[in-house]
Amino acid sequence: MRKQRLRELTLPGSFPPCPGLANSPECACGRSHFTCAVSALGECTCIPAQWQCDGDNDCGDHSDEDGCMLPTCSPLDFHCDNGKCIRRSWVCDGDNDCEDDSDEQDCPPRECEEDEFPCQNGYCIRSLWHCDGDNDCGDNSDEQCDMRKCSDKEFRCSDGSCIAEHWYCDGDTDCKDGSDEESCPSAVPAPPCNLEEFQCAYGRCILDIYHCDGDDDCGDWSDESDCSSHQPCRSGEFMCDSGLCINAGWRCDGDADCDDQSDERNCTTSMCTAEQFRCRSGRCVRLSWRCDGEDDCADNSDEENCENTGSPQCASDQFLCWNGRCIGQRKLCNGVNDCGDNSDESPQQNCRPRTGEENCNVNNGGCAQKCQMVRGVVQCTCHTGYRLTEDGHMCQDVNECAEEGYCSQGCTNSEGAFQCWCEAGYELRPDRRSCKALGPEPVLLFANRIDIRQVLPHRSEYTLLLNNLENAIALDFHHRRELVFWSDVTLDRILRANLNGSNVEEVVSTGLESPGGLAVDWVHDKLYWTDSGTSRIEVANLDGAHRKVLLWQNLEKPRAIALHPMEGTIYWTDWGNTPRIEASSMDGSGRRIIADTHLFWPNGLTIDYAGHRMYWVDAKHHVIERANLDGSHRKAVISQGLPHPFAITVFEDSLYWTDWHTKSINSANKFTGKNQEIIRNKLHFPMDIHTLHPQRQPAGKNRCGDNNGGCTHLCLPSGQNYTCACPTGFRKISSHACAQSLDKFLLFARRMDIRRISFDTEDLSDDVIPLADVRSAVALDWDSRDDHVYWTDVSTDTISRAKWDGTGQEVVVDTSLESPAGLAIDWVTNKLYWTDAGTDRIEVANTDGSMRTVLIWENLDRPRDIVVEPMGGYMYWTDWGASPKIERAGMDASGRQVIISSNLTWPNGLAIDYGSQRLYWADAGMKTIEFACLDGSKRKVLIGSQLPHPFGLTLYGERIYWTDWQTKSIQSADRLTGLDRETLQENLENLMDIHVFHRRRPPVSTPCARENGGCSHLCLRSPNPSGFSCTCPTGINLMPDGKTCSPGMNSFLIFARRIDIRMVSLDIPYFADVVVPINITMKNTIAIGVDPQEGKVYWSDSTLHSISRANLDGSQHEDIITTGLQTTDGLAVDAIGRKVYWTDTGTNRIEVGNLDGSMRKVLVWQNLDSPRAIVLYHEMGRHTLVSPVQHPYGLTLLDSYIYWTDWQTRSIHRADKGTGSNVILVRSNLPGLMDIQAVDRAQPLGERTPQAVNLLKGDTPAPSSSLPGWVSKLMRLSSPGFNKCGSRNGGCSHLCLPRPSGFSCACPTGIQLKRDGKTCDPSPETYLLFSSRGSIRRISLDTSDHTDVHIPVPELNNVISLDYDSVDGKVYYTDVFLDVIRRADLNGSNMETVIGRGLKTTDGLAVDWVARNLYWTDTGRNTIEASRLDGSCRKVLINNSLDEPRAIARDPGKKGLMKNWGHIAKIERANLDGSERKVLINTDLGWPNGLTLDYDTRRIYWVDAHLDRIESADLNGKLRQALVSHVSHPFALTQVLAQERAPRSEILSQTRHSSALPLGTNACGVNNGGCTHLCFARASDFVCACPDEPDDRPCSLVPGLVPPAPRATSLSERSPVLPNTLPTTLRSSTTRTRTSLEEVEGRCSEKDAQLGLCAHSNEAVPAAPGEGLHISYVIGGLLSILLILVVIAALMLYRHKKSKLTDPGMGNLTYSNPSYRTSTQEVKIEAIPKPAMYNQLCYKKEGGSDHNYTKEKIKIVEGICLLSGDDAEWDDLKQLRSSRGGLLRDHVCMKTDTVSIQASSGSLDDTETEQLLQEEQSECSSVHTAATPERRGSLPDTGWKHERKLSSESQV
Repeated sequence: MRKQRLRELTLPGSFPPCPGLANSPECACGRSHFTCAVSALGECTCIPAQWQCDGDNDCGDHSDEDGCMLPTCSPLDFHCDNGKCIRRSWVCDGDNDCEDDSDEQDCPPRECEEDEFPCQNGYCIRSLWHCDGDNDCGDNSDEQCDMRKCSDKEFRCSDGSCIAEHWYCDGDTDCKDGSDEESCPSAVPAPPCNLEEFQCAYGRCILDIYHCDGDDDCGDWSDESDCSSHQPCRSGEFMCDSGLCINAGWRCDGDADCDDQSDERNCTTSMCTAEQFRCRSGRCVRLSWRCDGEDDCADNSDEENCENTGSPQCASDQFLCWNGRCIGQRKLCNGVNDCGDNSDESPQQNCRPRTGEENCNVNNGGCAQKCQMVRGVVQCTCHTGYRLTEDGHMCQDVNECAEEGYCSQGCTNSEGAFQCWCEAGYELRPDRRSCKALGPEPVLLFANRIDIRQVLPHRSEYTLLLNNLENAIALDFHHRRELVFWSDVTLDRILRANLNGSNVEEVVSTGLESPGGLAVDWVHDKLYWTDSGTSRIEVANLDGAHRKVLLWQNLEKPRAIALHPMEGTIYWTDWGNTPRIEASSMDGSGRRIIADTHLFWPNGLTIDYAGHRMYWVDAKHHVIERANLDGSHRKAVISQGLPHPFAITVFEDSLYWTDWHTKSINSANKFTGKNQEIIRNKLHFPMDIHTLHPQRQPAGKNRCGDNNGGCTHLCLPSGQNYTCACPTGFRKISSHACAQSLDKFLLFARRMDIRRISFDTEDLSDDVIPLADVRSAVALDWDSRDDHVYWTDVSTDTISRAKWDGTGQEVVVDTSLESPAGLAIDWVTNKLYWTDAGTDRIEVANTDGSMRTVLIWENLDRPRDIVVEPMGGYMYWTDWGASPKIERAGMDASGRQVIISSNLTWPNGLAIDYGSQRLYWADAGMKTIEFACLDGSKRKVLIGSQLPHPFGLTLYGERIYWTDWQTKSIQSADRLTGLDRETLQENLENLMDIHVFHRRRPPVSTPCARENGGCSHLCLRSPNPSGFSCTCPTGINLMPDGKTCSPGMNSFLIFARRIDIRMVSLDIPYFADVVVPINITMKNTIAIGVDPQEGKVYWSDSTLHSISRANLDGSQHEDIITTGLQTTDGLAVDAIGRKVYWTDTGTNRIEVGNLDGSMRKVLVWQNLDSPRAIVLYHEMGRHTLVSPVQHPYGLTLLDSYIYWTDWQTRSIHRADKGTGSNVILVRSNLPGLMDIQAVDRAQPLGERTPQAVNLLKGDTPAPSSSLPGWVSKLMRLSSPGFNKCGSRNGGCSHLCLPRPSGFSCACPTGIQLKRDGKTCDPSPETYLLFSSRGSIRRISLDTSDHTDVHIPVPELNNVISLDYDSVDGKVYYTDVFLDVIRRADLNGSNMETVIGRGLKTTDGLAVDWVARNLYWTDTGRNTIEASRLDGSCRKVLINNSLDEPRAIARDPGKKGLMKNWGHIAKIERANLDGSERKVLINTDLGWPNGLTLDYDTRRIYWVDAHLDRIESADLNGKLRQALVSHVSHPFALTQVLAQERAPRSEILSQTRHSSALPLGTNACGVNNGGCTHLCFARASDFVCACPDEPDDRPCSLVPGLVPPAPRATSLSERSPVLPNTLPTTLRSSTTRTRTSLEEVEGRCSEKDAQLGLCAHSNEAVPAAPGEGLHISYVIGGLLSILLILVVIAALMLYRHKKSKLTDPGMGNLTYSNPSYRTSTQEVKIEAIPKPAMYNQLCYKKEGGSDHNYTKEKIKIVEGICLLSGDDAEWDDLKQLRSSRGGLLRDHVCMKTDTVSIQASSGSLDDTETEQLLQEEQSECSSVHTAATPERRGSLPDTGWKHERKLSSESQV
């Protein structure tokens, strides 16, 4: 409570008392009196009016002399405007000595240095101080700055400050003026809060623990309304009417602590305790405050009737009267009774008698310095810096340094003067009194519970450092390492992060309960913290290592903590029952009390390192105080306007503190408490606060040096030295070294953690073992041989272990546990025993959890604790059930017997005294600890009193230790007598099991030690005489030899449980599930199947989209299907036919494949709507069974039983399969149950009943009574069968599938079966190749299912464009996520990066299959580039006037086309070297995306995603025509089918069939045109080019060899080119890698040979190396060129008159740019069925009267037709015919790289065309290239090898 003093200075009878009150903002004195300034404590003083301006300090603060004009100043002094006299030498020295700046006016201008800023008042300050938010000039001229510009991610408040953009309209007032929450949309729905949060009235979410806690966390008090139903307050607390809980001792103490003042209503007068004083108002204050000179009661009743214990201290230039009043020194001996009691005059004072003849003209009136006449009396005064002595004449020096606050930091006094100075790191301001810190601008760093924020104190700039925190309270930083640390009292963690908010990590995560204080030792790199829950102060390294309890005795509720590393001191506050502030050395020594009076809630604490003081806040007394570091000179700085201060920090001359009630950060002057202002308000919940500045962590001497002081662990400063310290529990073995391990310690569980108390040290402090995810630990045990600690967790139902130091943590058993309450380690055979009160079992396993088996499963009722005695081979356990008892049996479960069964209620802990052969137990119901002999005899009560609820029990040495739930303590006593009881630890919640870890367990010899006792699996101890027995893991039977286990389960259930697969053996007399130990992470396992022949389990995971398999023992896991799956709900294994079948509700398909996933085929894809379960029946074919049953999910049968899984009961049931009766529970408590299968491996494969009969999941639950009905509908019985495909796979080349009447051969998806009905084509003849962002896929057009098959290319992220090189059989693609161009084989292998740097957004890609060049567009860089196919010789072709180039297409013989999709969309054309650029189309274009060329019809086609249509034009941009309209956002286009855009993916269609690749070549196709690097073909010639970045080869633009241009001939003139007809120089060419002609012949199929398609006609054949420009070649070349020119002229003349068909050697290139990042429309691939008569790639013309060819008239079959509306063009086409049977009529057949259409003088009528079409039907469907090199590998998901064909490129 605020302390105040009311001082009245009155003369008896002369004037009335001053009416000013401490609570009044102003004081009012009488008319004849002067009112002094109100003091910092709110005190008022009145003096006579004549005392004003008399040169005497009557008020004590000089306020009565401020602004007075004194008569004269000494000639040596300067007369200030306010009347003050200063030394004349101080005028114009840059210091404000007059305090009104009058001594610095009219001074000659001072020249500021270059690094200084000139103030308007003439001062010079550092340039760095300009616009730093601090008024350094004194006139604020250095802060007249322009408003800071907010960034794009910030919101500008109305006051000009900047906040984070996402804070706008978030419900929090982040702007100081609240402008960020103004004009916010009200219709925005508030996001729902989660279960652990409370939603405020305006929608904000806060933690539920803040609801009804008395604090306005919401900001509108909505979290504190309607709290009547909230949970009551804790004991020792009083609940206010508002729901707020306060200390019960504050009830009726006269202070309104409740926000509604309900704690002071209906109070009686007997509420004060014996240690309290009752004020007149009824308020209770501490008895020690009575008569302490301070008005604590606020009515002065605590200071009445007190003995005079002293008078208030007067100012240094005042006189203290006997009556306690203070008067000015000059009124002493002036002949006037100024004191009122005449104590200032004679005879009380030795006053010199006055003669009346005195005046200032004679001997200066006897004055030492200044003399003046006042009312005819001489009055001496002194110069500034001096004061009058008691004789009234002499002057003595004033020590200004003794006056607090005269200088900010250092002060040096001199005769009549003083000098201020600053500590290192600070600099004097121009006022020469205050200090400014050097370095950056200070930042206030504060915790806000849910986040950590920063604010600039002078500008209120507000930024977020860390958010999404739970409950951040304490805070500190390490400036040098740029780290911030904070504690979270909800998570009970200490965390840290970088000062930029990155790299958040936990530092201390265990053993914390309420870490409310935090401090960083920035010199020695240590972290200190207080914990009011554990009542400790701890220390650790900055990473949390080597943690040590530093102080633990006589601590109640330590809160704030502060360090002084330069002095090696730690300070902290404690607001327990005896509030105090204490200090000690940083090693914990030298502990001392700093303050222990007038304290209640000492919250915040900070140290002023420069001022050598400490400051603290008291939330109950509402005061900020300061004192020296030793506690002396304590003084209240602020005692008004502090509702609930929490934390405090200091910087320069200012204090900054947070206040819970006002939700604000405030500041004030640290000396006077004046100049208070609000830095930020309307905060969420400001907690701790620090000033982030290097001077808040000044440099100091590291006492530990660079080598940690030679300490092995902790080096802690102690005064000017240091101390080596050990982590908690570790003993010190020398002055600098600690033990590396613990030899003995008490181990106990506390549900949420496991702790140890070392017996190696004397402090007996408990230390938390750093373990993760301990939720409800109950049972414990240990094994000293490997230093392991074991524990059970009944929340996670697991058994885990870790080293005693917390390392190596692992889960040992995590399945089929329900309530593991007891645990015991057999340290002899390394076995782990446990009880399970949920399953009522006792089980055993190896200590690593392997070879687990059930020992006892009958007649158990809630078994609890268990202990083992390996010496005798017995185990003992307690049972809590209806008949509590203690039993024992052999450790192999033999010889079971009850040893204690009477006078038991809750038998809890068990312990064995191996020396005395006694069994001890604790009974929480009987409240006793008893013991008996190991056979149950000689029972005796050891402790029978003061045991409220014992639980855990253990023995060590001569002591017995136990835990008690009710007393929350660990106690011990003598194990023989029960006497000498003592408490080791108190106030420990949730105490559980307890053990003593030591290294003295007795060794025991056992037969199991040698070769495992001959057992194949488990060797267990047993009572003599045998001493051991063999047993088998759960579900496996022991063989007759008694030592060997069977190889596995013969009859079992196997079921899926989403995250694992389990088995239940039917070979043993109990049901126990065993997890199949598959070493993978399952996400959502739904369907399972079993192959009993190979012992494998198959399963589908709908989250991972995969089908996998593994052995039944969990080994050899492999994924067999990983692509093309969505939701595989049904799965069936054909163990006879060796196939796997599955259903997919996402794709609505039923598929089949080999057991390894190969030869995958879609069986059913039509008329399916969410297919689920599937079952196989060899005699009746395929049956998919559906039933409207909801909760029963999986179903199977074996022998005479059916088994099913149930979602609702989370269990497996069994019933008779015929009647449905005899329903029993097989296993329960199995969440996530899915499919189930029953397997009997003992039966021959052909004699088994169906293995997999799955229940389809319906929508409505079925009652159990209807079980037989739906069972009869689902079950199908099978008779003995055999593998119909067993003999040579039925003669099938790929898939052999059984059917009721036999079997049929089938091909993988997309492959056609040949006419022989058994053999499949090697590959699809016609298919699309497209990308879908994360995949490249293929869709066969040979089959009608149009199923996409993934090509397994690795590392696909965002594939946009692709193209295909038919020569090498590689697909090229761009990935805009990685910004690379890559290529791979069509089977996904040999992936390599072609272009890996210098790309931004590569949208278009084109392969020049003749010249072996690669072209691409880059939208990000607005360029078109080219390189060789391997990525070498890279060159920019076009980089000017491009605006987002997108698609690109090329004609290897002539020119290229491109599309721009910028501000003006257009389609352009250029030569392949970038020259002769020409705009073809630039009107009526929106977003031109896909682009492709028709080499035969000499037309271009494109799609427009904005106008939603497909168009075409000729190669000059003329004859433009819209083909298809109203297409939903088309993206890619090819000559087979236009694709629409898929959601979040880019689809580019590709045809790998009769591409329109011309069969002709160009000059670059032979020896690269003789060019050293790049060769670009043009219309009539070619050019050589050099790359932009030279390589190690010389580049020449002059061709070394100019091959003759190919002679343009019609196809009728061309004959197949056989190998023996090629020139020798060409056949021997080795200048580049190519497939030899002999290899081509070897790969050529018989059919191709018959058709004459085995020639190497369109592969570029280079010249042999070393061949120069021989004269014969030159002459021949010139003649050839002349001949070509003649032919070209003839052709041009002919084209002008006839059709405009192109030479096969000519082509075009295009680029465009779609916005593939914005559309999310679904892609649909439409395929129009082919005409029955023409099963080939054709377009059909359906002309109408209007001769327009719309979408309905132009049937896009599976090729591309001549799209034109001009009948003349159709007539021209009728005249075309091919020399090899290619023909054109109304149907135009487009073969794959077989023919190219040439102009001819002849024509065909319809009859001839139809006849030739029928003759060439086989050729038209057999789409082989003229030279078809074999493909390098198989296509994905197939088992065949296929041929490689020349194909067209991708058109984007």
